[in-house]
Amino acid sequence: MDRPLRIVVAKAGLDGHDRGAKVIARALRDAGMEVIYTGLFQTPEQIVQTAIQEDADGIGLSILSGAHMTLFPLILDQLKAQQAEDIVFFGGGTIPPEDAEALRERGVQAVFTPGAPLQEIVDFVNDACGKRRALVG
Repeated sequence: MDRPLRIVVAKAGLDGHDRGAKVIARALRDAGMEVIYTGLFQTPEQIVQTAIQEDADGIGLSILSGAHMTLFPLILDQLKAQQAEDIVFFGGGTIPPEDAEALRERGVQAVFTPGAPLQEIVDFVNDACGKRRALVG
């Protein structure tokens, strides 16, 4: 495919803090990716539907509300229900290390916490979504 990687950056639930999500969206855009920002207060169903409709390579979910152990698994469940498990799913926010590990074990491909270098996130997305693109061609 000749198009740039396409990433959905999402905010789920009642979390109204979106500065970090916008910083990530800008970093990905500046790295040459197409970014679709969902805006605030999205449901897991809406986020996955947006990713499918936009033919996204990845979904990045930002959670600062403490609901990560509920909302991340709901996204994974929706990806499975929609047969879209090939979409790279990563996220970040104020997530304790033990919760981050549990989320990775459940299927979240990467978890970034506040202060993670933007280049590290960009590199992950390029690598993971590039591999996905090669597989689904």
